[in-house]
Amino acid sequence: MSINPYGWIGESLGTIHRVNWYRSVQEITGRPGAVVRIDGQEFINFASNDYLGLAGDNRLILAAIEATQRYGTGATGSRLITGHRPIHRELERAIAALKQTEDAIVFSSGYLANLGAVSALVGKRDLILADQYNHASLKNGAVLSGATVLEYEHGNVEGLKFLLDSHRNAYRRCLILTDTVFSMDGDLCPLPEVLELAETYGCMLLVDEAHGTGVLGETGAGAVEYFGCTGRELIQMGTLSKALGSLGGYVAGTAELIDFLRNRAGTWIYTTGLSPADTAAGLGAIAIVNQEPQIRAKLWQNVKYLKQLLAESVPSVASRLLPSESPILCLQVPDAQTVLAVGEGLKAAGILVGAVRPPTVPTSRIRVTVMATHEKAHCERLVEGLKSLLKF
Repeated sequence: MSINPYGWIGESLGTIHRVNWYRSVQEITGRPGAVVRIDGQEFINFASNDYLGLAGDNRLILAAIEATQRYGTGATGSRLITGHRPIHRELERAIAALKQTEDAIVFSSGYLANLGAVSALVGKRDLILADQYNHASLKNGAVLSGATVLEYEHGNVEGLKFLLDSHRNAYRRCLILTDTVFSMDGDLCPLPEVLELAETYGCMLLVDEAHGTGVLGETGAGAVEYFGCTGRELIQMGTLSKALGSLGGYVAGTAELIDFLRNRAGTWIYTTGLSPADTAAGLGAIAIVNQEPQIRAKLWQNVKYLKQLLAESVPSVASRLLPSESPILCLQVPDAQTVLAVGEGLKAAGILVGAVRPPTVPTSRIRVTVMATHEKAHCERLVEGLKSLLKF
């Protein structure tokens, strides 16, 4: 009897549909920004990670065009073979200067940066202690490493200390992993306390600054700067694809660490280098972060205005916001069916938000991301939409 070895796929898709986990893409035309166009209709965009509104900035576009004209459309190979260009090293130096570290290394995506760094730093004889809400790239990098992985309750420093007391001495090396800004909640990790434990117990600490770079800190360097931990020995990973409006990932740290990763991080060694266009755009974005702090200030003004508006206009909705110290505001919703209905209702009103549900997160939520380029009227439209759809 013939058995279809692929038959299970359709059955699995059916299950995904039944539990409201099904996902599909929507085609956005034109440039990114606070207002985007889908199928000829304009939508206020509260679903983007382009916090500073740089992905559509003419200066980055022109920098990408110039780099493409000079270096071509692709790096053509691994950075160790034919893919390395002067602009790659220029970007790495700019990242190191922003993060105030000795050096940095650029990967072709943030996901590759985490996979490569984590799997290079630890192996089968080692221990990883990780926040349970870490990004999937950190989780998958931990699995890829072959190390023993133990998770501590989200943001729980005492839980981390308990694991260190119980397990640290049984392993050669220990690597602590945590996001600094948790992308599906908007809260920050207790970095000073985590770093103190890492130093006390002789552990490496890798922090994922994907949603902190360009946003937090006096100069936009990220949560490490925000918490006053600059200059202390830890490993900073981040992306160019959020506030910096481009594509790519990086790791910043000591010169010795970066030299090691060039030799041991498989996702850097065995993949094509970042395209010249993305490299130039990232470099241009860092220059803007350095030179125009008013953009970051406008972002935080918008965050403050939206929070105040929610508290004054719909306090019952505001009370359901998860704690946040970032431009990510997450509103708790009872279940997946409700969150999908609210997301569709807002879309019908011309507003895009993230309708996030399991298995991405433990509980369903509306995820709102604020941009520096949002106007007050955009925030007011969002609040009115939430007010009409949510009856708490």
